[in-house]
Amino acid sequence: MEIVCNQNEFNYAIQLVSKAVSARPTHPILSNLLLTADEGTNKISLTGFDLNLGIQTSFDATVKKSGAITIPSKLLSEIVNKLPSETPVNLDVDESSENILIKSDRGSFNLKGISSDDYPNLPFVESGTSLNIEPSSFLKALKLTIFASSNDDSKQLLTGVNFTFNLKYLESAATDGHRLAVVLVDNKENFDNKEDFSPDEEKLSVTIPTKSLREIEKLVSLSISEKSIKLFYDKGQVVFISSNQIITTRTLEGSYPNYSQLIPDAFSKLFTFNTKKLIEALERIAILADQQSSVVKIKLQEKDLALVTADAQDIGNASELVPVSYDFDQFDIAFNVRYLLEGLKVISSQNVIFKCNLSTTPAVIVPEDNLNSFTYLVMPVQVRS
Repeated sequence: MEIVCNQNEFNYAIQLVSKAVSARPTHPILSNLLLTADEGTNKISLTGFDLNLGIQTSFDATVKKSGAITIPSKLLSEIVNKLPSETPVNLDVDESSENILIKSDRGSFNLKGISSDDYPNLPFVESGTSLNIEPSSFLKALKLTIFASSNDDSKQLLTGVNFTFNLKYLESAATDGHRLAVVLVDNKENFDNKEDFSPDEEKLSVTIPTKSLREIEKLVSLSISEKSIKLFYDKGQVVFISSNQIITTRTLEGSYPNYSQLIPDAFSKLFTFNTKKLIEALERIAILADQQSSVVKIKLQEKDLALVTADAQDIGNASELVPVSYDFDQFDIAFNVRYLLEGLKVISSQNVIFKCNLSTTPAVIVPEDNLNSFTYLVMPVQVRS
């Protein structure tokens, strides 16, 4: 194999696919990247795969001789990253000895590779469900929910985001057991075989690991100018395909919690904040709250003003008055300040509405200008008066 490519494009591709290389591989070849060169198309393909997450990207190059080899990911990344930017990089592979020669105008490196014959194939889905996704819709759904997924591996099903694809919309949800984020967005691009389904039927519900979604988010962001990207799903595997990238990931198996049952049907108390002013106040109060329990209290005692407080025992306390609108008697409720801030920061609406019943039952936060699209449920914290 013999190729010549641009350092910047080569380096970018390496950084992209190396996210799918395991830090603790079960086999030596899994610490390598698969490089494939096609003389017919003058394209290079790079693949990283840890048996759960796989990323493949391709870019244009001068391919003088086709071939394939796997190269140690860490070494290749460090070498190419340090080569002069935008300069030609020559790569020659003796496939019989698996020796790799990397040359630039400043010097050369010799590496030992492993035959591509032993590299596992990406699990491409050839049957099952096929659909189209609008990049902007998917990114919106992801942004508004991924932050609420769990970091606790003992709650494996909750360490991902659940997506429900319908002929008319895309719904995503994430919960860690303490809060729940749900959003409904339009998705004009949908199933390839619409005639197979009734309009109101749920077509696909799948839970994708958060780790994989971080990389999928990058792929979809790169494809934002495209009308749609392809998604294939079958037997616990999801594949996303854009013009130059492919990401494949295992799904999280099991029935995702019926989160709609967690959201109360009615509320006795509604109060409205300016989103920006509340975030700014909470960030200041959080300086004290984060010293101990991360708890902030919201006290509605005066008309048009809420007292936001935090008390860090033996350290200090903080309080701030924030404008609020409500029409009921006084009410106190406490929250984890991090949960509040993470939910509020994804809301673009000028105002947010808090919906509550009791200080011990779930509170729901929604944007004022689009009440039915995004719902953020947070469990309050019980504190002594």
